[in-house]
Amino acid sequence: MNMQLVQTARDALLKPLATVAGIVERRHTLPILANILLRKEGEKVAFVATDLEVQITTHADFGVGDSSESTTVAARKLLDILRALPDTGEVKLSQSGNKLTVQAGKSRFALQTLAATEFPTMAQPEQWDVSLPLPQKALRHLLNMVHFAMAQQDIRYYLNGMLLVFEPGQVRAVATDGHRLAHCATPADGVTQRHEVIVPRKTVLEMQRLLEDSDEPVQIDVAAGQIRFRFGSVELVSKLVEGKFPDFTRVIPTDYTRHFNVSREALQGSLQRAAILTTDKFKGVRLQLAQNQLKISSSNAEQEEAQEEIDIDYGHEPLDVGFNVGYLLDVLGNVKTEEVTWSVKPDPNASALITLPGDDQFKYVVMPMRI
Repeated sequence: MNMQLVQTARDALLKPLATVAGIVERRHTLPILANILLRKEGEKVAFVATDLEVQITTHADFGVGDSSESTTVAARKLLDILRALPDTGEVKLSQSGNKLTVQAGKSRFALQTLAATEFPTMAQPEQWDVSLPLPQKALRHLLNMVHFAMAQQDIRYYLNGMLLVFEPGQVRAVATDGHRLAHCATPADGVTQRHEVIVPRKTVLEMQRLLEDSDEPVQIDVAAGQIRFRFGSVELVSKLVEGKFPDFTRVIPTDYTRHFNVSREALQGSLQRAAILTTDKFKGVRLQLAQNQLKISSSNAEQEEAQEEIDIDYGHEPLDVGFNVGYLLDVLGNVKTEEVTWSVKPDPNASALITLPGDDQFKYVVMPMRI
């Protein structure tokens, strides 16, 4: 018995599939996790993908007939087939026994399915502790401004994610790998009491991919062990990371009195050039502050050296300090301002604080290294 499920233009079907398929793991111990769940109720069709940590659902209105059907099929194969079809004409999906048929013009594909009942969907909590809307671009900005400071594969697993702090009047995002820390905040309504959660790295990267630079809202809900984002036709549910995030308020300096502004592009260019003569193992560059001048230098085991100079407005005593050039380039590549403000203490062992002129929400703290 052949049940028709979907009939629509190729691109209309491709969009929701591409949205959810980003999290599908190609090699997983559970074969069904390589599949996406297709759930049809009348003309409403839901596509669901999960890796057991994150679950993405997206909805569309191109179901055929009144019946309710569901099945699962290999995400990658279905996506590859649709991408390889010409972008004209209709695509039909129908189900017969344990096969899903994809038909477009004179092309036909029969794909193996697995039962929808086997698909592990996340249980949703009875109630949410925090619920608030944010404009998509505000949340996207938060994630973009701090994501690069998250750790990667650190044994302190809570550093491999991003801290979100919901408090009356604002939401903060914080990320650190123990050597540098990024902080950003955005105004928000709807939070009555402070609530902290750690969002896994994969969820952060997936949200950056999916969020648009628009004023459309994203509804954020938090419960024990879970966070949910709903925006447009997308719903993303993620497990949270257990663990105690470092106290970022103790890391961010508040008493620095020596500041100078520097052109972001000039500094980025100088650091990129100095980085050429650093090695993979040792990414150190030396920054020397003197009267109205910033000198940047690097050298390596072959005794090669690079020297750069930038004019700045600095009238304090000289300071000579080393940094990992990657940590500095990370921040300069992600902020979009003309200038950055650099703040220091007279101590070469003190962290540097990088902020943005006219923005008191963004703070980047980077620890020095011995050169």
